[in-house]
Amino acid sequence: MYRFEKKLWLASPTMHGEEMEFIRRAYETNWMSTVGENINVIETTVAQKAGCSYGVALSCGTAALHLAVRLAALRVYGGDAACGQLLSGKSVFCSDMTFFATVNPCIYEGGRPVFIDTETDTWNMDPVALERAFREYPETKIVIIAHLYGVPAKLAELRKVCDEHGAVIVEDAAECFGAFYDDKPIGSFGDYNILSFNGNKIITGSAGGMFITDKVEDADLVRKWSTQSRDAAPWYQHTQIGYNYRMSNIIAAVIRGQLPYLDEHISRKKAIYERYKDAFSDLPVSMNPYDPERTKPNFWLSCILIDKDVMCEQVRGDSAASYTPAAGKVCPTQILESLAGYNAEGRPIWKPMHMQPLFAEYPFVKAERSGEDIGKDIFERGLCLPSDIKMTIEEQNNVIDIIKSCF
Repeated sequence: MYRFEKKLWLASPTMHGEEMEFIRRAYETNWMSTVGENINVIETTVAQKAGCSYGVALSCGTAALHLAVRLAALRVYGGDAACGQLLSGKSVFCSDMTFFATVNPCIYEGGRPVFIDTETDTWNMDPVALERAFREYPETKIVIIAHLYGVPAKLAELRKVCDEHGAVIVEDAAECFGAFYDDKPIGSFGDYNILSFNGNKIITGSAGGMFITDKVEDADLVRKWSTQSRDAAPWYQHTQIGYNYRMSNIIAAVIRGQLPYLDEHISRKKAIYERYKDAFSDLPVSMNPYDPERTKPNFWLSCILIDKDVMCEQVRGDSAASYTPAAGKVCPTQILESLAGYNAEGRPIWKPMHMQPLFAEYPFVKAERSGEDIGKDIFERGLCLPSDIKMTIEEQNNVIDIIKSCF
């Protein structure tokens, strides 16, 4: 079987050329710091594409999340912005199956994450589990919702539950820029919203993130915090805690050059997803699901879930995995090893937060007290496939053949 000469990546940056022109302009005009035309343009353009009025360009998605969570804590609980942590042991409901960065800002602000299990229709936060969580922790007023792999969560149901309990939503749309729910852009559903432009995202700056909002006062405060909370004085004067979180004008140049290609990137990602789905229709697997009636994903990563009855025995420790080969059976570890043997990158599904050693003592809420741990099950049976939009059809067909050979 064909071995790829150059590594076939899960998802890597796709450059088009315009990025270098905007970098060159920044260089020639000496706007190399955290101000400049590129930043101004992308703040307006990205916010508009995400369905919001204002954007604040920041150094990374995690910085945007931190300031979104900090702002939510200030607005909900009050407190003194001159102080450090604003959550002070208060519970925050968080998506369980997500990247670690979704939860870290809660810890930064002294909060206590409560992890909400996943549902099977979108692999995102379960509204039924969220409702149950409010019954168990009724004092909670902040919910951090992440959209997984470019697929929007059940936003109508989640918003309804939050509204009924007087809670605000921090929307982590890091993986979902360009997607829609009920014809409204993802990134505009939360009370506090963020995007990421990390190197593997659908639009990249090599790094970078953005806080997006419809409230000018929120944008202004986040912008102030991100520049070390400098007051309006002729010297460096500070009355609040601040952070060095602003985006470089060079990073913004890359994002500016990328933005015209957002729809093209999504179209190519969707084609990859659909080719996998068609090719695997005769295998005991299913693709990461979405609701075609209400959502338009950006198809950032294509994933598969292996049927339970064909799973071979697999053991995953904290840093390594093993499996026992069996005729007619397979597991994610086996497929990932096979892909790696042909120089192609796959990846396990995000390990749920409640399974992380750091968070072992924090609460985890399932839809039913005796119900199945959905996130754990998806983690054990699922994997992410090569989804790089520079991958040719021939290369994807080879990936498909490698996976089929495992069965």
